[in-house]
Amino acid sequence: MIIQSLLDTDLYKFTMMQAVLHQYPGAMVQYRFKCRNPGIDLAQYIDQINAQIDHLCSLRFAEDELAYMRSLRYIKKDFVDFLALFRLDRKYISLRPSATVPGEIDLEINGPWLHTILFEVPLLAIINEVWFRNTSQPDFAEGERRLAAKTALLRDAPGFENCRIADYGSRRRYSRAWHGHMLPLIRQQLGNQFVGTSNVHFARLYGMTPHGTMAHEWLQAFQALGPRLIDSQSVALESWAREYRGDLGIALSDVVGLEAFLRDFDMYFCKLFDGIRHDSGDPFSWGDRIIEHLKANKTDPLSKVLVFSDGLNIEKVMKLYDYFRGRSQVAFGVGTHLTNDLGPTPLNIVIKMIRCNGQPVAKLSDSPGKSMCDDPGYLAYLRQVFNLPPEQSA
Repeated sequence: MIIQSLLDTDLYKFTMMQAVLHQYPGAMVQYRFKCRNPGIDLAQYIDQINAQIDHLCSLRFAEDELAYMRSLRYIKKDFVDFLALFRLDRKYISLRPSATVPGEIDLEINGPWLHTILFEVPLLAIINEVWFRNTSQPDFAEGERRLAAKTALLRDAPGFENCRIADYGSRRRYSRAWHGHMLPLIRQQLGNQFVGTSNVHFARLYGMTPHGTMAHEWLQAFQALGPRLIDSQSVALESWAREYRGDLGIALSDVVGLEAFLRDFDMYFCKLFDGIRHDSGDPFSWGDRIIEHLKANKTDPLSKVLVFSDGLNIEKVMKLYDYFRGRSQVAFGVGTHLTNDLGPTPLNIVIKMIRCNGQPVAKLSDSPGKSMCDDPGYLAYLRQVFNLPPEQSA
């Protein structure tokens, strides 16, 4: 079966889940799946996907996995005790062929946030692997050749010895087998330039550092949980700081666009958080704006880290590193470019939170066409509240 461990997901799912347990255990949410590639017929494989979901929902955390979670400095004992009792419940998932678009699937997750937050990454990994199992033959030799060319580019370039990358590719990987095969290779080829993986299972298996803090859903949820919509980002960041007391201090900047983020990310947050993550829009102008903002708020940009994670390849990593060299610390999370570059075209699939406690929530991306919300009235209201222009078409 594709998913063989509940740790086979990204670290930020656990860091958010712990905060949900402690602060919002009763929150109810809804997630929806979307495939952004045109003409992909996933409906024909729905029985295979269902069988994999059934297996996923039979998994429990093993004792050695729980011991590993306890070893992470920011994970609390009561959360691990909760995980010892935890399993994913099939009743929260609805999967059927689309009634309106032939070949597409309608996949939704409805239930308590605490009990559904771990579905997203393994479900995306399952859909990916089912698709590629049925439409391609794995060519690990080609994958190894491409990986070696990428690592050589970074490793052999003079002046890039301190340019470091992490693997962020769990959700869109070609397969679990390739993911597990690729990670020791990249560590061997890059040495200290490879700093770890977002995948908790493989971090544990290979003795790598797990990476991750918060995802968009954390800030989105506060559009419904917070006292006022205009304060949702500030309240979300305050709640994160209350949970982790300065640890895991990377803020995500693009839930309602950079301009709105900067209005909320005042001197207190500039000094409190370790850095800021970029996940949509032009990364060069974004970094310029962040550095300018930090300086305006009496914060040394060299004391903070800019984390880039939006559709990166090695060439783009090197350009960004060179551009911000000496101006700020930088870090890079590379996903699909590492875990799904064996020849076939990767799927651009996502699962996004669309409701919390019955209210619409949304991400107003800095990249046109990436926003997901089924309530156009709410999207318009959200833009009005945060003083943003009407959405442009993709």
